[in-house]
Amino acid sequence: MEHITLLLAIVIVTALVFDFTNGFHDTANAMATTISTGALKPKTAVAMSAVLNLVGAFLSVEVAKTISSGLVDESGISPEVIFAALVGAILWNLATWLVGLPSSSSHALMGGLIGATVASVGFGGVNGGVVVTKVLIPAVAAPLVAGLAAMLATRLTYRLGRKTDEKATAKGYRAGQIASAGLVSLAHGTNDAQKTMGIITLALVAGNVIAPGSNPPLWVIVSAGVAIALGTYLGGWRIIRTMGKGLTDLQPQQGFAAQTSAASVILASSNLGFSLSTTHSCSGAVMGAGLGRKGGVVRWSTATRMFVAWGLTLPAAGLVAAGSEYVTKQGDWGVAAVAVFLVAACTAIWFISRRQVVDHTNVNDVDADGTDERAGVVTTAIAAVTPPPAGDIKATIPAPAEPEPARPATV
Repeated sequence: MEHITLLLAIVIVTALVFDFTNGFHDTANAMATTISTGALKPKTAVAMSAVLNLVGAFLSVEVAKTISSGLVDESGISPEVIFAALVGAILWNLATWLVGLPSSSSHALMGGLIGATVASVGFGGVNGGVVVTKVLIPAVAAPLVAGLAAMLATRLTYRLGRKTDEKATAKGYRAGQIASAGLVSLAHGTNDAQKTMGIITLALVAGNVIAPGSNPPLWVIVSAGVAIALGTYLGGWRIIRTMGKGLTDLQPQQGFAAQTSAASVILASSNLGFSLSTTHSCSGAVMGAGLGRKGGVVRWSTATRMFVAWGLTLPAAGLVAAGSEYVTKQGDWGVAAVAVFLVAACTAIWFISRRQVVDHTNVNDVDADGTDERAGVVTTAIAAVTPPPAGDIKATIPAPAEPEPARPATV
């Protein structure tokens, strides 16, 4: 660490700030359904998630290798490029957190890195094959696979419990939710904390501190794990509200199915080195669980806004990073100007968020902006062809209005 320059130190600190925002931005992935169904109290849930995120950071480095030596050409990357990439990722994370949209921190980082690299050395500095196979394809496949698995698991869960007492099974599934939420948190640590490890390792390679292709040093693993755990403990309450109440209304059975399905997809991708978005996986699983219950409602207006944010993540973070890279090219004053801009923008977003505070005391309140939306065409169609589970499951799709009685004729 004696070879770390001031610029490289700034890049490392900025990377840890991104890791911190990643923590509170993605807390909802693990704990939104657990909090919304009452399986755990909000503060207890985020504390448990923070500890398991820290543990998960030590389990693997495969995703870190994808970031540090696969996505872009190391030879054309400088610390300024990585700094610009992190600026784009952090600002996108904070902007989507402000409006309560569960977008992908992973893709914000990817988009920032790609945009800054293109602005620095051109498109030749980006490994297009890696972007397609390990970023874009998993981005599309993850929510579909997790959603389908959660829908099937939900139906199976209700079928297996059709002859049992609903209240007794709900208590058991809440206990199962706690275990599955812990598994998602552990999986999140193995996947998302590694992205920051990879970006810091890439910066160390660019600064000639370590050799290309090296694994993340131990101090990088520890610092990234601690940063994401601290961010997780603060809790991204705005996004937790959207994931827990804004997409669908979940019963404990559905919450258990959603979290188990998402954790399976995330852990499998980490083992394969795919830089998977945990947000995509968990959101897809929540929607799948909503569709898996007879009469379940998926609020498609909220889902549509979320899909739009997913599509904008890579280009938006990339454009901000590219602009930041253009300024940092101008020398030390450019780096300083971008740093001041980042601090000012983060401060402004924080002050705006104080106008309407969302925290652990009101995270389960239903918004008045359409989160009580009625079932749409897709939900109604799926519910119509879904065989009802045994046992009387109360449907949430409203019944058609009764016709008015005929009025007597007047003479």
